[in-house]
Amino acid sequence: MALLPVPQAFTWAQQGLTNVTVVDKVPEEMRYLVDAHWYQFAPMNPLWHSVLGFSIFVLGVISMVGNAIVIYIFTTTKSLRTPSNLLVVNLAFSDFLMMFTMCPPMVYNCIMETWALGPLFCTIYGMCGSLFGCISIWTMTLIAFDRYNIIVNGLSAKPMTVNGAKIRIFLVWAACLMWTSFPLFGWNRYVPEGNMTACGTDYLTKDFVSRSYILVYSVFVYWMPLFLIIFSYTFILKAVAAHERSMREQAKKMNVASLRSADTDQQSTECKLAKVALCTISLWFMAWTPYLIINFAGIFEATNISPLATIWGSVFAKANAVYNPIVYGISHPKYRQALIKKFPSLACAPDADDNISVGSEGTAVTTEKA
Repeated sequence: MALLPVPQAFTWAQQGLTNVTVVDKVPEEMRYLVDAHWYQFAPMNPLWHSVLGFSIFVLGVISMVGNAIVIYIFTTTKSLRTPSNLLVVNLAFSDFLMMFTMCPPMVYNCIMETWALGPLFCTIYGMCGSLFGCISIWTMTLIAFDRYNIIVNGLSAKPMTVNGAKIRIFLVWAACLMWTSFPLFGWNRYVPEGNMTACGTDYLTKDFVSRSYILVYSVFVYWMPLFLIIFSYTFILKAVAAHERSMREQAKKMNVASLRSADTDQQSTECKLAKVALCTISLWFMAWTPYLIINFAGIFEATNISPLATIWGSVFAKANAVYNPIVYGISHPKYRQALIKKFPSLACAPDADDNISVGSEGTAVTTEKA
């Protein structure tokens, strides 16, 4: 592949006529991947590289340990080995792989203050980040549909089987792998980001091919899941509100304070677990929205993106892999019970919700039959 023409600003920098640029430390074999946009910026303060490297290291350790514990508990606790919880394990697995593949290279590059691992690893790194992020959001979309099926459809809901959960997981991996492999075949490409310590999709090249990929891929990985999740939770909230209203009216007619029973306790538990899922999904969109904004700002030339701005996209996106085990540790009753037994020092204090017996952790109508 031919090298891109070197901007005049960089030529002057070589001649000592102006200050050096953020691209100066990039190895020569990587230059053809660096967009001309970045040659206008001075090198980042080394302190930012230190802050970024330390932040990613801390996030990586917390994420890998937390998600490994989630995977271990859900796969070794009999009451949690249910079809729907296979989706939870898949979510934790993709989050674990996200930080396992992202954290060490980025910390190393922050120490070197530039991308020092070569073009091939840049492509692998960019694809892994895109792949595991895509898998996480579509897994959470499936979790939202599971909550919708249980809460909205109730007793008429068609139970999810183990094979059904496995098929869904396989389709998510296959679809995400397909979409994130397109840049390998010329539809966009993976390039160094402005801080030069991470790689991602090329949102600065102005040709139709590069721009079209960002637009189409954003529909698949952001807008479509967002619409489906909003749809699911809108009907979940309506169903919960209707149920609570019906219970209050019935209690009033019978002149009693409450109609609490095993069924209503089960419904209450389902609603609590739906809130857990909604919380994790909300945090995911909070994490990836800055990255989406940066990509759209690049293809639409809405603002002059600086290398420092790309740091926040990296940190927010990777922080998503940390949220889920923390949310489960705080709000997931059956998970918290198992955590207390297996890792007492890591568990949150038990409360009344922990005494609620839920056979499949939010999937009472879900069967374990294949």
